[in-house]
Amino acid sequence: MRHHIEELERIGKILSPDSVQRATDIELISNFCSKFINDLEISNAYNAPNSLTGRLELNLNETCKLADILLELESSMIANGLNPASGGHLGYIPGGGIHTGALGDYLAAVTNQYAGVNFAGPGAVKIENELIRWMCDLMGYPKGSLGNLTSGGSTANLIAFVTAREARSISSIHFHQQCIYLTKQVHHCVHKAIRICGLKDAHTRFVEVDDQFKMRVDLLEKYILEDIASGLIPMMIVASAGTTDTGAVDPIYQIADIAEKYKIWFHIDAAYGGFFMLSDIDNSNGTKLKDLFKGIDRSDSLAIDPHKGLFLSYGLGAVLIKDVESLYKAHYYKAAYMQDTIRSNEELSPADLSIELTKHFRGMRLWLPLKYYGIRPFKALLEEKILLCRYFYSEIQKLGFEVGPYPELSVCIYRYVPEHQDINEFNEKLLMEVHQIGRIFITSTSIEGKYWLRLAVLSFRTHMNEIELLLDILKNAKEKVLMDY
Repeated sequence: MRHHIEELERIGKILSPDSVQRATDIELISNFCSKFINDLEISNAYNAPNSLTGRLELNLNETCKLADILLELESSMIANGLNPASGGHLGYIPGGGIHTGALGDYLAAVTNQYAGVNFAGPGAVKIENELIRWMCDLMGYPKGSLGNLTSGGSTANLIAFVTAREARSISSIHFHQQCIYLTKQVHHCVHKAIRICGLKDAHTRFVEVDDQFKMRVDLLEKYILEDIASGLIPMMIVASAGTTDTGAVDPIYQIADIAEKYKIWFHIDAAYGGFFMLSDIDNSNGTKLKDLFKGIDRSDSLAIDPHKGLFLSYGLGAVLIKDVESLYKAHYYKAAYMQDTIRSNEELSPADLSIELTKHFRGMRLWLPLKYYGIRPFKALLEEKILLCRYFYSEIQKLGFEVGPYPELSVCIYRYVPEHQDINEFNEKLLMEVHQIGRIFITSTSIEGKYWLRLAVLSFRTHMNEIELLLDILKNAKEKVLMDY
């Protein structure tokens, strides 16, 4: 048996390369990443997807050289579809990918710190909880508030809704009495979270929006009063601080008044827009942009994504919650094999405040850049994105395009209205032309039957050059589509 064990050890040691092999592998990866970043200035933001039949497949009975693996990734993954790292990524809500965040991920993976339970990884837990406290402070939440670092807004919203359910002591027999208020502009993950946490049997009330795509507070209160009169229970209001379609920020302060008046849990989905709270930019009416967020400190819970507003690679969201006791009660569980992991008086364990036990040490990808750079460059880039969107909004009108509401953050909608062609079909062809060129990537949306093109500026690599390029592409694409008709 000893001989057998030693032979297995010998075979498995390939997974623990020596310092020479590690240095060789790191150099290959580093060169690959450097070339990728350097090529972003000249490469497309979008390439029409190719078939992956016969590519990126696994044959686990063979080995492969790292150099060959990287070549396969370059040809089959990177050059296929959307390149989210490109500054030309102006669709959906762009992610980030700052280099120091990637280094943080490398540190997290190599050290393999366990950030789930304070007993096992007190340093990792402290790092993550400190990040959450900083975000709570930014939002004006009181001391003692906490939350969790999540994979994104979907999980963040789910944790908040489960906590709201716990705080109200709502069991399944009460679901059919509960009422949830939101607009049709909320992100679709809100609807998923409602369903997954068991509240699909609750009454979802869609509150109409005004011409700026913001929740109408007068109708919100009207629906609440009607539900109370019908013997139903208003449970939760979900507002948006930066919708995906148009970047609209609901009237947070007035909604908070209503939530407090009727004792309703007030949740804000600020996954996209929350970090614009850092900005000191003025609005066109002379107010401060951060005034849009007045009252955000009065919410009970909030979702916010550092992988959006802080330019990190995908996989880092956050939920902030004032009622930490209900958060704990909703997610805590003690197994026999974990009897050593007592609840710490110094730090609450993330595993007791979320649906995850084993979790990625996500915090390092944010903690390292913030420690390294401070907040100033992040704030500067956020303000640049706001101004780039405003610049585009002004310039696209000079090309004859119709626009939606003035952009409050860094998203705006626009479309061309031809004289004799179908408007929706024309703009869909415009989008296809932009995609075919591939240098810039944009997306579309449909609101009340109208097809709109969207600009979403949030990539840290997007600057004036990319906006000017898009304007030029749209000008030429418009003329081409008009000629084709």
